Amino acid sequence: MVESNIKFSDLVRVFVYGTLKPGEANYKKYCGGKIVDVKRAFVQGKLFALPMGYPAMTLGDSQVHGYLLSFHNPRILNELDVLEDYQPNRQSPENLYNRQIIEVYELQSLFLGWAWVYLMTLEQVEQLGGFLQPDGWWSGCSLTPKHSYDL
Repeated sequence: MVESNIKFSDLVRVFVYGTLKPGEANYKKYCGGKIVDVKRAFVQGKLFALPMGYPAMTLGDSQVHGYLLSFHNPRILNELDVLEDYQPNRQSPENLYNRQIIEVYELQSLFLGWAWVYLMTLEQVEQLGGFLQPDGWWSGCSLTPKHSYDL
């Protein structure tokens, strides 16, 4: 399939808020050269920093800021599932993160559509010693400032 023939509806979309964001630790390994579109975006939830050096998101009513990444190869989900310690055939509490579909918005609050996101339960976050990021932004290496919209 020629990339110019890829329909938007055929893309796999993933909202990322942590180490998979452009400029963060896992972006190059898992996303580099595989993305067909990237947009700054936000979702509704709550964002926590974990002592292990990566974040967790739970369901909630605050804004969590990150990026909407679009991929043309659906196998990307298998790779990300391994990174996030998610297996769809396991019970939810047995996974570190669980993958689900969420509404995504651009920074002007316009609806961008639906995308996959990796979430933790609040109980897991508490057990791991997570602490709330009230501005909804996480950066592990300070390469992704909250207000930098340039890639």
